[in-house]
Amino acid sequence: MVRKAVLNDVQDIFDIVEASASKGLMLPRALTDICDSLRDFFVYEEGGEVLGACALHISSVDMGEIRSLAVREGSTGRGIGRKLVEACLIEARSIGLKKVFALTYKTGFFSKLAFKPISKEVLPHKIWGDCIKCVKFPNCDENAMIIDLNGRIAAGFSGKEGAA
Repeated sequence: MVRKAVLNDVQDIFDIVEASASKGLMLPRALTDICDSLRDFFVYEEGGEVLGACALHISSVDMGEIRSLAVREGSTGRGIGRKLVEACLIEARSIGLKKVFALTYKTGFFSKLAFKPISKEVLPHKIWGDCIKCVKFPNCDENAMIIDLNGRIAAGFSGKEGAA
């Protein structure tokens, strides 16, 4: 089940994100940073255990960012990441965002959700504030991808999936 994160999820989110960050798959997030942005997060819970997390961060008046998408080791390949991103897209559309982007190494995953490659230079400048914290800055090797929420959403995405 996908649901909005609550305070009791903070440690699980931290552990899941930290496991991916330690492999170089994403930026690490401090526990205090997760607390500060808890309202951005969705979690996937099964049998009382949090198996995945994803955040929708508002970047500008019409654009949001998918952040900290991670699934607990041993639970990947089950559609958990897709459900989390779909929940973020539902929320993005419901609050009036027109576009959502992600910086990722998993372009195939996002392509399946109808995200398209885009140049990082066209993204809001304030996203680079987080990049300064990255060990790869200024030589970022992540790929920028974006989805336009005006009109049609990803094939097979009705806007009802992901909500629990």
